Amino acid sequence: MVDIKSVGVIGAGQMGGGIAQVCALGGYEVLLHDVSREKIEAGIDNIQANMARLVSRGTIEASAMEAAVGRIRAADELQAVGAADLAIEAATENEEVKKNIFRALGPHLSDRTLLASNTSSISITRLASVTDRPERFIGLHFMNPVPRMKLVEIIRGIATDAGTYETAVTFARSLGKTTANAEDFPAFIVNRILVPMINEAIYTLYEGVGTVDAIDTALKLGANHPMGPLELGDFIGLDTVLSIMNVLYEGLADSKYRPCPLLTKYVEAGWLGKKVDRGFYDYRGEVPVPTR
Repeated sequence: MVDIKSVGVIGAGQMGGGIAQVCALGGYEVLLHDVSREKIEAGIDNIQANMARLVSRGTIEASAMEAAVGRIRAADELQAVGAADLAIEAATENEEVKKNIFRALGPHLSDRTLLASNTSSISITRLASVTDRPERFIGLHFMNPVPRMKLVEIIRGIATDAGTYETAVTFARSLGKTTANAEDFPAFIVNRILVPMINEAIYTLYEGVGTVDAIDTALKLGANHPMGPLELGDFIGLDTVLSIMNVLYEGLADSKYRPCPLLTKYVEAGWLGKKVDRGFYDYRGEVPVPTR
C-alpha cells in the first residue's frame, strides 16, 4: 500500500472540483489542473463557494474551510500533477481525451504515483493500457455531487494489483465514502442501471407516452425517486448520458442500449442540460419549465 498525502486532480469542473474539495477537507494536499488558468481559478472559486455554504449550514466549521482552501494549489502545468502520490483524472467522458491526458502525464510521474480515473463508464483496462503502470491504475468513480454523495465505485482493471486496490479503498473511506466494487464492464454498476432508465424515459417522451412533467412526476411519486429521470439527465449532462449509452451500446452489442434519437438531437442542438441552462427543462427563468 502507498501512503497517500497529496492528490493531483485533472479537471476543475463539477466532478474534479468536487473531488478536490472532499480531498482538501479530508486533509490531503491537492494540486488542481485544467486546460487554462481561468478554468482552474473558476474551479477554486466554486469550491470556496460550496464550502462557504457548508459553513453557513453548520455542516463544517469555518476553520475547516480555511484549512482546506489552504491545501488546494493551482497546477498550471500538467507535469506538476506527476509529483502527487495519487493522480485522479476527472476530464470529460471521452476515451481519447482521457487516454491523451494519461499519455501526456506519463513522463512526469514519480515512481510512487498511483493513477486513477473518475470515468463513469469507460474500460479501466483500456485506459491503463496507455500508461507505464497498469498494475497501479484503478477506477475511482465518485458520484455527483461529490461532496454530498456517499458512494465511490472501485473498478479494477485486469492488471490492477492488490496493493493499489487496498490503497484506493482506504483512500476513499478516509474521505467518509462508502465503496462498492464493480467489475470492469461497460458503465460498471450505477450507470449500467441508472442511465438506461434515463434513456428509456427519453424514449417515453419521444414516443408520446407522457410529457416531461408527467414522466418526472410519475417517477418521483410512483417510485419515490427524489428527482425525475429527465430532470436527472439534465443534472448529469445530456452529453454525458449519450456518451455512456454509446459505451453500453458499442461495448455490449445489445439493441436495448440504443441511445434514443431524441437524446442525440438534444445533444446536437447543444441543449445539454442544467450546465447550459437548457435541456429537457429551460433553466433561464426563476422556475424551470419543460422545453418540449
